[in-house]
Amino acid sequence: MKFSSFFILFILVCSCKKDKVDFYSNANCSDTVSFNDEILPLIENNCAGCHDNQNGYSLTNHATISSNSSAIIGAMRKSGYKLMPIDGNGNGYALPDSIIQRMECWVNQGKKNN
Repeated sequence: MKFSSFFILFILVCSCKKDKVDFYSNANCSDTVSFNDEILPLIENNCAGCHDNQNGYSLTNHATISSNSSAIIGAMRKSGYKLMPIDGNGNGYALPDSIIQRMECWVNQGKKNN
């Protein structure tokens, strides 16, 4: 009995690992995302208020946003990071999926400085 329970648990755990998908690949990227028109304003409106040479990340230009894109998306999705952005009470809140997907599309498209 113990062996069969262990075997079933083992199969379930192994099968779950194969189902995990990188969060970037779920984005619907039908058009080119502009860094200057979409990503920079997204970061300025939701992140740069706290992350402008303080709190560990400076998210003020293409180079810093591009190099921290995994952490940014992780924080937006609460995937290995604290949920961000932070409200006035210090609580994280989720941005709309459509906004996060634009960030993911930009990453998928090579993080262009366009």
